[in-house]
Amino acid sequence: QVRVVESGGGLVQAGGSLRLSCVVSGSIDSITDLGWYRQAPGTKRDLIAGVTAGGNTKYADSVKGRFTISRDNSKKMLYLQMNSLKPEDTAVYYCNTDPPTFYSGLGTYWGLGTQVTVSS
Repeated sequence: QVRVVESGGGLVQAGGSLRLSCVVSGSIDSITDLGWYRQAPGTKRDLIAGVTAGGNTKYADSVKGRFTISRDNSKKMLYLQMNSLKPEDTAVYYCNTDPPTFYSGLGTYWGLGTQVTVSS
């Protein structure tokens, strides 16, 4: 089973930076695509950045040019460097496989996430 633990969130002023980290454990290996998702109050959870095993990346338009996703397969770590943060980036951030891990009978697995709050 896949397990993730996100960290690195916090309160930051607009224009500031944060680096999120995620420890990935369980039934996952270096060929699994990974991603960062976020969910703001009243909205659905969306993929905002993804990285393949080979290091190819993709980004939502809303974060392109400001956020950088990376992974360390040897440490089973996933990272998200967030620069030039905006108040609209305020959300709970989650890491997961891409697409998200799904267990029959249990549904989609998610970790607890990490809260990012950007003040104006």
